[in-house]
Amino acid sequence: MRKLYLVPILHMSADMGSLASSLDETAKTVLGQEIWEKRKDNVSSFWDCVAQFFDVLDVKGFKIYQDGMVADGADGLRIIREGISQGSKNYGIIGKLLERGAILVKTEDLGLVKQEYTYVAKIAHAKSKKEKEVWALRYRLAQGGLLKQRDDFIAKRTNDTLCEGETGILFIGAYHDIVSRLSGDIQVIQVKDVSKVREYHRGPIVWTDGNIRADEKT
Repeated sequence: MRKLYLVPILHMSADMGSLASSLDETAKTVLGQEIWEKRKDNVSSFWDCVAQFFDVLDVKGFKIYQDGMVADGADGLRIIREGISQGSKNYGIIGKLLERGAILVKTEDLGLVKQEYTYVAKIAHAKSKKEKEVWALRYRLAQGGLLKQRDDFIAKRTNDTLCEGETGILFIGAYHDIVSRLSGDIQVIQVKDVSKVREYHRGPIVWTDGNIRADEKT
């Protein structure tokens, strides 16, 4: 058997690279400063819980698969270090796992990731409401097909590179569908309930001590 720990991602502003400040300002405008700050605190707490989970495991030899990771080796490590320097807790956890003997694996196809990033960048940098709406519509029309292609690629990479008896960790957006595409001999363990992370995206949820509760003020 092969084993795969699945971590559904809650993105922080720091995960968005050069788009972080633009998306942060948009979120504050839509949600309001207080709610946006509280949501950022909740996401930070979520990642603290994930870090605590892996702190007690012997991760030497674990293979690390990351949403958006288009390289491994020296290039992959450079991407991780850049994310850490920008304050990404997701990448911070990966950095510590690598220091403890885990192995970073190229997870995604560069061309597909660039296509998705282009749509998000166009929306974030739109100079008018109309331009933003046009790019948002184009993105919605393309998103389903892009997501399927990315999921197919990620699942194939996992199936092909996670060997018999090995353990992996997949950090992946909650709306990806990787599990159904994995080989039947891969045992999947959800570090956080994917359905709960999706629920967080849809409504008022706050993370506390590794669990979630509804919070009408969130």
